[in-house]
Amino acid sequence: MSASVEPATSRRAAARQDSGLARRLAEALQGEVRFDAFTRGRYATDASIYQITPAGVVFPRNAADIAATLTIAAEHDVPVILRGGGTSQNGQPIGHGLVVDCSRHFNGMLAYDPEGGTVTVEPGTVLERLNTRVKADGWFFPVEPSTATRCTIGGMAGNNSCGARSLRFGKMSDNVLGMEALFHDGEPFGFGLTGNAASGATGSARADALARRMLALAESERAEILRMYPRVQRRVGGYNLDALIEARPNLAHLLVGSEGTLAATTSVTLKLSRLPTHRVMGVCHFPSFRAAMETTKAIVDLNPVAVELVDNNVLVLGADIPLFRTTLADITRGRPNCLLLAEFAGDDRDALMRDLKRLDACMGDHGFANAVVEVPEPARQKPVWEVREACLNIMMSMKGDAKPVSFIEDCAVPLEHLADYTDAVTEVFTKHGTRGTWYAHASVGCLHVRPILNLKEADGVAKMRAIAEETSELVRRYKGSYSGEHGDGISRSEYVEPLFGARLTRAFEAVKDSFDPQNRLNPGKIVRPLRMDDRALMRFSPGYAVSQPMATALDWSEWGGFGGAVEMCNNNGTCRKLAGGAMCPSYRATRDEQHLTRGRANSLRLAISGQLGPEAFTSPEMKRTLDLCVSCKACRRECPTGVDMAKMKIEFLHHYHGKHGLPLKERLVAEMPRYAGLAARLAPLLNLRDRYRPLARLSERIAGLSARRTLPRWRRPWAETGEAAHPGDVTGDFRDVILFGDTFNRAFERENLEAAERVLVAAGYRLHRVYPLSGRRPLCCGRTYLASGQTERARAEARRTLETLLPYIRAGARVVGLEPSCLLTFRDEFAALLPGEDTAMLARSSLLFEELIAADLAAGRIALPMADQGGRVAHLHGHCHQKSFGVMGAVETVLRHVPGLDLRVIESSCCGMAGAFGYGADTIDVSLAMAELSLFPALREAGPGDLVVADGTSCRHQILDGLGIHAEHVARVLDRALISRH
Repeated sequence: MSASVEPATSRRAAARQDSGLARRLAEALQGEVRFDAFTRGRYATDASIYQITPAGVVFPRNAADIAATLTIAAEHDVPVILRGGGTSQNGQPIGHGLVVDCSRHFNGMLAYDPEGGTVTVEPGTVLERLNTRVKADGWFFPVEPSTATRCTIGGMAGNNSCGARSLRFGKMSDNVLGMEALFHDGEPFGFGLTGNAASGATGSARADALARRMLALAESERAEILRMYPRVQRRVGGYNLDALIEARPNLAHLLVGSEGTLAATTSVTLKLSRLPTHRVMGVCHFPSFRAAMETTKAIVDLNPVAVELVDNNVLVLGADIPLFRTTLADITRGRPNCLLLAEFAGDDRDALMRDLKRLDACMGDHGFANAVVEVPEPARQKPVWEVREACLNIMMSMKGDAKPVSFIEDCAVPLEHLADYTDAVTEVFTKHGTRGTWYAHASVGCLHVRPILNLKEADGVAKMRAIAEETSELVRRYKGSYSGEHGDGISRSEYVEPLFGARLTRAFEAVKDSFDPQNRLNPGKIVRPLRMDDRALMRFSPGYAVSQPMATALDWSEWGGFGGAVEMCNNNGTCRKLAGGAMCPSYRATRDEQHLTRGRANSLRLAISGQLGPEAFTSPEMKRTLDLCVSCKACRRECPTGVDMAKMKIEFLHHYHGKHGLPLKERLVAEMPRYAGLAARLAPLLNLRDRYRPLARLSERIAGLSARRTLPRWRRPWAETGEAAHPGDVTGDFRDVILFGDTFNRAFERENLEAAERVLVAAGYRLHRVYPLSGRRPLCCGRTYLASGQTERARAEARRTLETLLPYIRAGARVVGLEPSCLLTFRDEFAALLPGEDTAMLARSSLLFEELIAADLAAGRIALPMADQGGRVAHLHGHCHQKSFGVMGAVETVLRHVPGLDLRVIESSCCGMAGAFGYGADTIDVSLAMAELSLFPALREAGPGDLVVADGTSCRHQILDGLGIHAEHVARVLDRALISRH
């Protein structure tokens, strides 16, 4: 048999094996089973540098599903890897085998004792969701990693997570009371606290015997444990044999930190802590990194809850990220090299304020007088913690192939050695021609450090190996821990033996073999490890490249090409958060990794690099992956690495429809600006669709427009009045304004544009009536063409609009618009369609209606007298693009300018309509599910006389169609409140 035939035969045999395995699992499980290439690709990575494609993915609904998975996998000799949020940084939840995603369904609360402060949860429970639930009773789970919005309790237990406040509350093993789990063959058991005679095991004689064997093993190695285990709080490497030589050992603590290599967790019982009544923060400024390290111990001696480092890289990069710019400006004075965030917590606020004064005095004693910015207000502290929690992603926002790489991420050393250790590691970086980024837990000597390396090149991987070996020696010299928070995984399991010694490593192997004699559970981690520098296991393996230079429709030069933009996703999973902000609405509605910014980015990366087959990029599978992306642009702002999936979807649709053609629904929506004038004249006929159900059903069958959804009503359109302006009419002061009438407000809600005209005139602006240079059709932003990937048509609209407006802008006029999705296209996609200074000038001169009013009110340039509204309540829902561009504050400002208006901002993600998305027969259910996440529940609480304000056309239609509530544009609210109208 030739060598070329053998691999193909092996592949066919593997395919038959996988097919049989998939069929058996599908028959036995209540949950889903997926073996397609796209799903397997999405689960091949975590937040580490590694990529290992699994045989398949299982989504269990209960413990019985996991037990069946273990049994069937054993029959097929396939390993099993349990996974939570997939945020691990060392390759823990990936491998050749079955990946079991517990996060989607297996996430319930099983028991809760609000009196005693204990809770039992399934492993897929997200930490933030748990804390939201128990907060009402004054409790919280105090182990709070920076990934709290998406990490799961099972994953935290697997890695023995710590978090920023471990100085006060300890790590996961200090807060776990008990665990229920399954042996490798599916047999259940439980571990908990031992008594004088009992082993602490439940479930079977097998579990009891195993527990006793583990206690005996630990006792036999007591002397070696005391000699070799690092005496620092942040030690999570190896297995926790040290927990078994305590006076009353808890066997569950042996499972904590075992990274799923010993058993499959089915429930975790946690000890809760009381929420402190007050928290205050002091932001300590330092002129150098070493000065901060030398001062850390003195600050820790003041008994804070946390002391967290924000280094210069974060300060510099964060200042360029809109989401963090304002916060950094608030907490920094001058140009510090780095910051230490010191938090104090307790029930006596006066005492905490005295702690801040002691902190200031401490800094003065060390030569840093007046170097503390006090942040006592909770509202100010929250965004500061968001910056700290985003440090990793902020640093990963570096563009280009060289990135900060996690492999010595969380080594921990005693505080007295911290300054010398960090200096020594910096020297190692310099020796290898690179530099590092530092941040995080200064309080416990566990600074996250990442050298900047290009792992697409063999030289970068060789440097990684050298730095790892030299750093491990430094950690041993300074009596520290090589794994201080994130576990061993692939990155560090090789260094278990050098740090713990051969004897303890053999003991660790005995632990593994006792639980999992056939090595079926997450093999290659902790003992008998995979090689950390095996390039075949890496995301950028040898030969990785974008398959062929792509003739892109948009300009991606800022990212070094489309591939560079896709690769900006570092898999940290910020998009998996389920509350707060707006990202990612389709994931929040479906809980499916496929419909997630991270899942889409991984699929795109695998497709354009040829790993999913030669035609994957324009395949129906890729189309399905992007179908539920509503182009809300939340990732553009809220993903700290800047993954812009909305723009990537435009690029994809350009290529996909270029190959497969454009469906009727997309054509109807895309061409709306061109036929809007004719449609208005045919309004009585076209509007019959919503009055007669057979017509609605016909439109669903022919065009895919859901019969359950009403359509916007065509009307006589808004039209500019008066003579056409000339650029020479522009005087160049702030009063010169061009009101851009978008297609949606023109055709369906002209009263918004009419109201805006009245408000602008009342404020003293000069409205310039600008008409297209050629033809009679109004100017257009091209948004409807972009939504279907018709980039050339959109480019033509952009060029036509730019050429018309540019002379006025050069003369000093500003362009103001009402519809966020249209006006903000000038500041976003136009630059990708027509890069250049002219486009940049249009972007700088284009404002939403509320931005214009808010800015000029603040500057004192206009006066806008308003009548008192007598305490009327107004509920404000923000359009996704307003949130993406950080302009929601302007809407709030102008509404608060109205006296007697009680403004209440709805904390909501996408309304779910998202242009044409909510009208689709295939997407209406997801559309309504998005609305039900927060928007609809909030509006159901509104009073009968309350106002509802929403600036987006789609948002207003979703609210009307779903709840029967008429929402209004802010322009109409201001217009009605004008004193001149009374």
